Amino acid sequence: MSDAQPPEQEEDSTSSAASQALARARAAAAAKGLRRSAAGRPVPGKRRFRPGPGLGDVGSGSGPSRRDPQMLGPIVDKVLTERGWTAPVSMGGVVGRWREIVGDQLADHCVVETFDEAVLVVRADSTAWATQLRLLQPQLERRLAEEVGEDVVEKIVIRGPGGPSWTRGPRSVRGRGPRDTYG
Repeated sequence: MSDAQPPEQEEDSTSSAASQALARARAAAAAKGLRRSAAGRPVPGKRRFRPGPGLGDVGSGSGPSRRDPQMLGPIVDKVLTERGWTAPVSMGGVVGRWREIVGDQLADHCVVETFDEAVLVVRADSTAWATQLRLLQPQLERRLAEEVGEDVVEKIVIRGPGGPSWTRGPRSVRGRGPRDTYG
């Protein structure tokens, strides 16, 4: 007899060697992170974008994203609220719209001088208008509360016309003042 094997055994050993090789290839592909395609060939795994810090949900899809252009108004409102700037900014708007708030006649004769620590200082151009403003103070407070909100303006100080101030700087000397220098 010869050393030749019957064709059935030869076919079995070839198929078992092929199946073993296939199993080794699949194990190696799985270790590398590869997956099989529909045809059975190894295909690189799906690459995923991992955003860095601050990029959030970045995508190229058709849905809304954090990186889409946004309206500026809500962003500014958020910053003002976070920083606690709402009262000074709203009061700055009132100072800018003073004529619109108090009316033309009153605005012609008084101006906002300062607004510090919830105290609004208004200066009138005559003592008569200062008196008129003092009489209208409750209506003025109500109107300001409507425009900027409650507790933004706690007190309104109304001043009449003032003479020139000869004091300069935080330190000044008492005495006769500028009269000494004029002859």
